[in-house]
Amino acid sequence: MNLAIIGSGGIAKTHADAIALLPDVRLAAIQSRNLEKARELAAPSGAEVVESLETLLANEAIDAVLVATPSGAHAESVLPALRAGKHVLCEKPLEISTKRVDAMIAEAKTADRILAGFFPLRYGVGAQVIHTALQAGRFGKLTFLSARVKWWRDQAYYGDSSWRGTQALDGGGALINQGIHAVDLIQWLGGTVAETSAFAGTLAHPGLEVEDTLAACLKFQNGALGTIEAGTSCYPGLDLSLEISGEQGTAILVNDRIAFWKFAEESPDDEAIRTGTEGGKVGGGASDPLDISCEGHRRQIEGFCQAISGTSSTGIIDGHEAGRAVAIVEAIYESSRTGKSQPIQN
Repeated sequence: MNLAIIGSGGIAKTHADAIALLPDVRLAAIQSRNLEKARELAAPSGAEVVESLETLLANEAIDAVLVATPSGAHAESVLPALRAGKHVLCEKPLEISTKRVDAMIAEAKTADRILAGFFPLRYGVGAQVIHTALQAGRFGKLTFLSARVKWWRDQAYYGDSSWRGTQALDGGGALINQGIHAVDLIQWLGGTVAETSAFAGTLAHPGLEVEDTLAACLKFQNGALGTIEAGTSCYPGLDLSLEISGEQGTAILVNDRIAFWKFAEESPDDEAIRTGTEGGKVGGGASDPLDISCEGHRRQIEGFCQAISGTSSTGIIDGHEAGRAVAIVEAIYESSRTGKSQPIQN
């Protein structure tokens, strides 16, 4: 299967590294206006480098594209790619507004092509174990879920970029860029989020036009309560963590490793989960945006290719599902602006 990457920034290398680990999948082309970066990225695979999106999409040998451009420019690549008959796997967030996400979903339906989003933490061992336990009802009635992305980014992270920390291309700050991973996990595991109330501030990066620190309260449709903490203001940066509690048990996830696992009724597998060494292959980035594994991306790209070939559809997060995180983020930002609780448009 021939894949192309649109974009040549830091995350594009993660895509290229992941593709290189997959048999029967080839990085055929990279499209970017920065030809120097694109050539450097293409060198290990021998991929073709093109400057024009139109040229890339006219190539009938390309089966699908991976979009790795700035968040607020995703639709500019996704919509033409779908119209050109390409399947699309797009970086998080799918876009920076639900209006743009809805347009992308509608285009995918019209084109009869797959639109999927990247959320690699769902594919970590720990998240999968917790999801299975939730499906089996082991937590009982869910009561409280807490997600923390208390990361650190220095001033240069924003100052050296033309788009990070801008409303137009980042869509916001610590929540929509870094915290979006936790937003997706908490709703995937905890269920539909019905309402939110939030506070946000710019506390460690003077002059930044978006937030670097945010705290949100959540109310889930099932009655559970929750919190999300997102920051790029927390030196030296802590691993992403997620705590899930119910009337029958509690689990704590750190990146993709189970750090705590206790239930009122023990299962024969529980001790193995507590003492196991699996996990730890997905996640990172607490203090360095490039310090992440490509394993989660590899698993998602593999599932995406299987969906295209028709062998399986379970390995993708489709446009509607990926868009849920954007809807939650949108409501959190609105609450932080107005000081009022906001419903989530699911």
